[in-house]
Amino acid sequence: MRWSGATPILFVLLLAVPVFLTGCGPSVNHYFLIEQSLLAGDPQRAATIVEQTENEYGAKGRLLYEMDRGLMLQLAGRYQQSSTVFEKAEEEVERLYTRSIRSETAAFLTNDNALPYEGDAYEHVMINAVNALNYAAQGQLQEALVEARRIDHRLNVLGDTVKDQTKYRTDGFARYLSGILYEAAGDLNNAFIAYRNAYDAYGVMRGWLKMSSPPSLRADLLRTAEALGLSTEFVEYRQAFPDVTWQSSSVQEQLAQVVMISYNGRAPKKVDMFLDLPISLDAAQLVLLNRGIFRSPYPRDRVADSVLYGLSRRVVRVALPQLIPQKTRVAFENMTLTDSAGSSVTVRSEPVQNITALAEKSLAERLPAITTKALARAATKFGLAEGATIGAQHAAGRDAAPLVGLIVGILAKGLAVASEEADKRSWQTLPDEIHVARAWVPPGQYTMSIQPAGQLSALDKAGQMVTLTAGQTLFILQRVMQ
Repeated sequence: MRWSGATPILFVLLLAVPVFLTGCGPSVNHYFLIEQSLLAGDPQRAATIVEQTENEYGAKGRLLYEMDRGLMLQLAGRYQQSSTVFEKAEEEVERLYTRSIRSETAAFLTNDNALPYEGDAYEHVMINAVNALNYAAQGQLQEALVEARRIDHRLNVLGDTVKDQTKYRTDGFARYLSGILYEAAGDLNNAFIAYRNAYDAYGVMRGWLKMSSPPSLRADLLRTAEALGLSTEFVEYRQAFPDVTWQSSSVQEQLAQVVMISYNGRAPKKVDMFLDLPISLDAAQLVLLNRGIFRSPYPRDRVADSVLYGLSRRVVRVALPQLIPQKTRVAFENMTLTDSAGSSVTVRSEPVQNITALAEKSLAERLPAITTKALARAATKFGLAEGATIGAQHAAGRDAAPLVGLIVGILAKGLAVASEEADKRSWQTLPDEIHVARAWVPPGQYTMSIQPAGQLSALDKAGQMVTLTAGQTLFILQRVMQ
């Protein structure tokens, strides 16, 4: 036997097997530990878990690490540290506009996890929105308005870039939050503009966002339009919202406002959806049997698939990301403010953001390109595996060619299957929905409680004492995992 030419090829393939198959095996999911900490009401531990698992994110997941860490620090009440991290995240977003050819090549030959995680457009907007809430929670409204202006700039650029009106190019919640911040700072003109943009955005997004503009936003438009003397706009909105009750700005200036922001549920997670494409009749039968068509389905085993399809040598695997929703069970929250005399005011929260719908929309918009790239990558890897097989046979000589070709073919085709994996990264620590409740009350001291619908007792903020002054806006943040 003449092995000299084939030996290096076999050696490399054999070394690569444990690398790829290890990646297919189970690993500790730090997101599970984060969720368990949040369920236990311990966001500080959740933040620590993110920090301790920084290496698991790797250099390619730097943006994801900073987004996860920033949000967990916010939930832990470490607002200044959170803002510092989000500033780094925004810098990373800008840096990732450029990408190296080497990374692209590595991703094409393996999978998109070899590329730096750039984040979706809605995640970029959420960086600024969540950071604005960091400053708002500390009463630093001018700093919060810096983030509001960044939101405006980001969405304006997105609107100029994305011409298709059916795609994600604006954000109702981000615009609405900006309006609340501007009004809290006394800038009614910019507040009205932001509220109007938010109302328009909710209208454009309504079909796929699965929520309409909140009633409080309609009251905001009436109040600010009247205060600014915009008679035409006021009449227009009064006719459009005949059933909305509202107070004038002159009345509310004497009151204090409490704005409750509730992060509810869990963002959707991504899983692999494997498409096993046979290129022969025998391979088609194998795929049908392996995927459980003729018997009960069973959990997918990627290692077994890699070996099985490697033996077949006539199956091409394509991996695509699939979203699994994790919808909240909390339809709304009741926020109650009780004064020292026992009088109370209760307001119901309204859904203002649907993160799951945003993630579904983003994936749907990118899926055609992802699929095209995945098919091309699978075809390329199959072609390279065929080439390696033929090359090994030629190098081995006539006597050893059949055996060497068989071994190299099995390993190369198995590795092509094993290395196929969808990019399942996303800002998974985000909630499923964001709710907002706003209450205007006379200045004074209040006991505040927040009770999610369907719960027997209030969570997190139950019994919190707050002292409010005229014209003040107090921002309260909470996380509900149900």
